[in-house]
Amino acid sequence: MKRPLLWKLLTVTTLPAIAVFIALVWLAIDQLAADYFMALMDKYMVSPTETHRMFLTAIHRYLLGASLVALLVSCLLSYLMIRRVLRPLASVTRASRQIAAGNFTVRVETSSGDEVGELGGAFNRMADSLEKLERLRKTMVSDVAHELRTPLTNLRGYMEGLADGVIPPEKSTFEMLQAEILRLVHLVEDLGQLARADAAQAFLNRQPLDLRKEIEGMIALYRPNLEAKGIGVRTRFADEVRTVAADRDKVLQAVRNLVENACKYTPPGGFLEVATERSPGGVRTVFSNSGPAIPTADLPYIFERFYRADPSRSRAAGGAGIGLAIVKELIEAHGGSVGASSDNDSTQIWFILPESGG
Repeated sequence: MKRPLLWKLLTVTTLPAIAVFIALVWLAIDQLAADYFMALMDKYMVSPTETHRMFLTAIHRYLLGASLVALLVSCLLSYLMIRRVLRPLASVTRASRQIAAGNFTVRVETSSGDEVGELGGAFNRMADSLEKLERLRKTMVSDVAHELRTPLTNLRGYMEGLADGVIPPEKSTFEMLQAEILRLVHLVEDLGQLARADAAQAFLNRQPLDLRKEIEGMIALYRPNLEAKGIGVRTRFADEVRTVAADRDKVLQAVRNLVENACKYTPPGGFLEVATERSPGGVRTVFSNSGPAIPTADLPYIFERFYRADPSRSRAAGGAGIGLAIVKELIEAHGGSVGASSDNDSTQIWFILPESGG
């Protein structure tokens, strides 16, 4: 049988204390009365037996009555006080049941600054995180469905047209179908990279990494694409902060995504600049590219999954909105941070990695 915590606390705290108090007072009065009447007997040569018995009987009667009253009053006050203390716990219990049922909007009131109030605050922060995760999950499912719907609809329409003979089986048709299939393949690969980035923290192989060397190698790999658009590349590497403690493959994936992002959104004839500098958190690497500014309202969200500053932009032109989310997951797995700023002429995206101790 379940026993409420309220009654357990009353049983453990109030009743033993009252019982011990009554016992001590009882014994003290009996001992004092015996000593007092023994003194009377010695001094006045009076037999105190009957008077002693009457005195103890009266004292015991009044003591029992006072003890019962004290017990009732103390139990009532303890009940009210413990109930007041446990009320936030009951609120947390009710809220946790609602969260378990899928209602992530419920919160508990925290009006005290004690341990119970801290519990309520921690519960609310947990509920905020769960609500955010649930919102991201729903958004991600919706976005994935949207990203898959367009190429699949195109494929279905063309396949039905080919089957019905409405669309001739020409080379251009098959090239278009291949492009749609490759779009699906790239989306699946992006989702796989995002899943691996989520689990990156558990599989980090940290080692001293020459950040300058790795970035220069990645820029060299993409130089043909940059030169095809006439994008000039500038680098500014601080010699005293070359080495970071990081997983080479995961950092290269983050750098690759940033270079691809810059190549994609820098207009022809623009520039890309990569710089490193010492910062309080380690080594700060900044990717700056020319081009239209990202609206201030959109900047806090560009690292969210499937987010696009321009919702009307197609996936072929703007990607699925996963690249920067992957960068954020990979860098934060190292204990680093990411950020972005933008003005009328350029956009800066940066990340900070802890400096190597070696």
